[in-house]
Amino acid sequence: MIYLETGSTDPTYNLAYEEWVLTHLTEGEYLILWQNDNAIIIGSNQNTLQEIDPAFVREHHIRVVRRTTGGGAVYHDLGNLNYSFIKDRTKDSGMDMSEFTQLVVKALGSMGVAAEASGRNDILVDGKKVSGTAQRVVNAGGKERILYHGTLLYKSDPDMIQGALRADPEKFKSKATKSVKSRVGNISDYMPEGLTLYDFRDRLRDLLSSPDDRQAGPVIDYDAVKKLRDEKYATYEWNYGRSPEFDYANKKRFAGGTFEVRLKLEKGVITDAAIYGDFLSLKPASEIAEALIGKRYTKEDVAEVFDRFEATDYLGTITREEAVSVVIS
Repeated sequence: MIYLETGSTDPTYNLAYEEWVLTHLTEGEYLILWQNDNAIIIGSNQNTLQEIDPAFVREHHIRVVRRTTGGGAVYHDLGNLNYSFIKDRTKDSGMDMSEFTQLVVKALGSMGVAAEASGRNDILVDGKKVSGTAQRVVNAGGKERILYHGTLLYKSDPDMIQGALRADPEKFKSKATKSVKSRVGNISDYMPEGLTLYDFRDRLRDLLSSPDDRQAGPVIDYDAVKKLRDEKYATYEWNYGRSPEFDYANKKRFAGGTFEVRLKLEKGVITDAAIYGDFLSLKPASEIAEALIGKRYTKEDVAEVFDRFEATDYLGTITREEAVSVVIS
């Protein structure tokens, strides 16, 4: 597994770097360890303004950047370490993230941290979340490549996590009395005193890659990375997107996550559509939303659109039937 570092703490640059590696280095397996400074990273299918506290974000000068993977919004600071695995997608590489999750769990265990995988995409230590993960699939180099990435809370500020993000009341209804502070943990609490995040990063790097993997690496087109940053990840259009005027809106929470739809209707025909949610898709649900435009607002026509898309790739573990039930209430 070839090891790479971005050399930056700018979230717009780091996400551009990660995407460039995913789509251009199409041979071999890669590990990237990287950090973002003071940022909220929004899931690919989320409505940004519903996920953040704008006043808190402005006051604390927090960058808001959308990633290309599904799942929920997360807060990053320099007490957090991010990791990315990139490799060919195999027939067994679908929504099952256990292959990658276990690599991280095993590495933490080798450092004396009793971690375990939990739920859809979390890693827990002592019952507290220290890592959230997501993944994406793209066609590149004539095959499918998979990106799996996640956070590792080493010594993050729980007050910032709590203040920056708006908790979905549906998501946390059963945990209403618990604060964010009680749900998340820091790995540093379980490590020897004085071990810095950079010491932790180096240990993780050594456990997940070999010295040979850190010799002369592949050639990175840094100008292309910067261009992708400037034209995509640093733009308002990408990070906030649009929330169209709508005649119909519905939202439900399933075991696989929240699924929300907004539609503009004219004479029984869908003229605009948006799909939001924190479900763990491999591909953007916006492709389904675009396919709905121009279709009659009937269960048959809507179901026909969803039938064109592989449910596990676009909806995670939400089923076609569940999604259609939100669109046609």
